[in-house]
Amino acid sequence: MDLILWRHAEAVLEREGLPDLDRALTTKGERQAKRMAEWLNHRLAHSTRVIVSPARRCQQTAKALDRSYKTLEALAPEASPEALLKAARWPEGSEPVLIVGHQPTLGLLAAQLLAGVAQPWPIRKGAVWWLRSRDREGTAQVVLQAVMAADLL
Repeated sequence: MDLILWRHAEAVLEREGLPDLDRALTTKGERQAKRMAEWLNHRLAHSTRVIVSPARRCQQTAKALDRSYKTLEALAPEASPEALLKAARWPEGSEPVLIVGHQPTLGLLAAQLLAGVAQPWPIRKGAVWWLRSRDREGTAQVVLQAVMAADLL
């Protein structure tokens, strides 16, 4: 199973009177989302299930893909890595899953899957980490397929 973690692109800074969930992408963030969406669309299977945080910045990031997606409250900014795994049905799911979400949860999840312990790994705004679960001689493994930063596209 493939699990693709996509951190939302650059958003406006937090400020008084603006709820966190209402923060929108900046102009730079819109460009990042568009570039990464193009890169992803050349590589994602048509069967990829896309699940997205309800935060406006994640919704805008996902819309750049021009694919259908499902908004899940379980992916909100304060979500746990376990909540993301449950939403993705990792590793038992049959289809690839793309999660559009937040730091620090995405970094914690990547560390947990790749290093066996949740650590605060940084994931850049707009970046993608592509993980794959596989069985190698009866042993479950997680392989890092790709890491791509939006600013490199």
